[in-house]
Amino acid sequence: MTALDLTPPATAPRATRRDWAGLAVLMLPVLLVSIDTTVLNFALPQIAQALSPTAAQQLWLIDAYPLVLATLLVTMGTVGDRIGRRRVLLVGATGFAAVSVLAAFAPTAELLLLARVGLGVFGATLMPATLSLLRTMFLDRSQRRLAIAIWATGFSVGAALGPVVGGVLLAHFHWGSVFLVAVPVLVPLLVLGPFLIRESRDPAPGRIDLVGIALSMAALGGLAWSLKHVAVEGLDAVSVAALVAALAAGTAFVRRMRRSVNPMLDVRLFAVPAFSGALAVNLLSIVALTGFLFFVTQHLQLVEGMPPLEASLVLVPGVLAMIAAGLLVVRVVRHVRPAVAVVGGLTFSFVAYALLSLGGTATTIPQIAISFALLGMGIGAAETISNDQILTAVPPAKAGAASAVSETAYEFGAVLGTTVLGGLLTAVYRSSLHIPAGTDEASAAAARETLGGAAAAAERTGDPALLEAARAAFDAGVGVTSTAGAVLVAVAALVGWVTLRHAER
Repeated sequence: MTALDLTPPATAPRATRRDWAGLAVLMLPVLLVSIDTTVLNFALPQIAQALSPTAAQQLWLIDAYPLVLATLLVTMGTVGDRIGRRRVLLVGATGFAAVSVLAAFAPTAELLLLARVGLGVFGATLMPATLSLLRTMFLDRSQRRLAIAIWATGFSVGAALGPVVGGVLLAHFHWGSVFLVAVPVLVPLLVLGPFLIRESRDPAPGRIDLVGIALSMAALGGLAWSLKHVAVEGLDAVSVAALVAALAAGTAFVRRMRRSVNPMLDVRLFAVPAFSGALAVNLLSIVALTGFLFFVTQHLQLVEGMPPLEASLVLVPGVLAMIAAGLLVVRVVRHVRPAVAVVGGLTFSFVAYALLSLGGTATTIPQIAISFALLGMGIGAAETISNDQILTAVPPAKAGAASAVSETAYEFGAVLGTTVLGGLLTAVYRSSLHIPAGTDEASAAAARETLGGAAAAAERTGDPALLEAARAAFDAGVGVTSTAGAVLVAVAALVGWVTLRHAER
């Protein structure tokens, strides 16, 4: 089985103006859900001062949303295949807007964390529906590739725009504004969606497999939670037990899907190199992107002392580069194989991390802007190609499940970006931090938790030496984390070359 076995014929009907207008409407939840993955990066310093979360809570505030998304995406994709993708999309949009309002006015870190979980639940209904609807709206291969390029670019750009949107809003409004932006974005979808987007579903869906759904949630949720626990608490019996339970649930899920006549997920697709390789490229690319944003946004605000709006403007060239690369690669793959395009793009991302790694503790603002632009070029190209390869490998009836797998890789990448790279940064920061003599114990404890805690303690006590020590320790962590990011990008390029080198143009 190759990536081209199930591609619609060249005579497939072309999309109409209504379909292209529907694509524009579908981009609204795509941008919103991906923006919500990273928008807290810039709001985190203000939230830390307003709600006083611990270091563990701070990481969970970022990761709870993509973790819940990753756990539920396959389930929601399957539900959409059966009861209607447009219906699931509109229900999810309504719930997402309502919970966003609750998050904006959360009075404690615990309630904000609970709201982030709710956003993850409803966000999981949005993403599989958008990509699977594209698969049925655009049957012509060239039109579908362009539509997927727009979708993938919007998804990646949304993640990159998160800090920019956060910076603009925080310059004028309370931190809760980063959640309230969901309401005006989703209203056009709820109004225009029923008219512009045609309903689609699996014509022979079979019954909903409740046991399979439970096993998939246990496997994905347990895996994500165990990785998160290791990053926060270290390797212990709890994390090992959670990992073993997740692997057992995953094994049972695979066996059940292989025996099923009409499985919710055809696990045989993972034997197709283009499908599994594209998923790996997708995941590793997003790890590199979200990990970069996690430490760069803090560096700009807490080390360089830039206000949110000014700091967000440093990332604008990278956002533009990501948009350009995601769209231009559609033309490139007409002349070169997908593997060449993926490796070529990720080479720019490797150079981006290498620049920060070589800079050490002397990282400059222009260096960050250039690095993010290079990173954006690579991620934009890789995401477009990988999502196209994933959808090409499946028939239209199973588009929801395949889309869910693609987005599960994306959200796991978002979790791993802050869990692995963020956890590594935190570990180096704590080991490198030298508390100045005379610092009171409460301020020292706050500084050991996070850089934001050190900044708040220094402001409260008027001790600049504590903040300088924390800044130096943080930038030491950035150097080590950037080296790890360069290795991840190199692995993604290698996987792309090995698995996609036989894929057709």
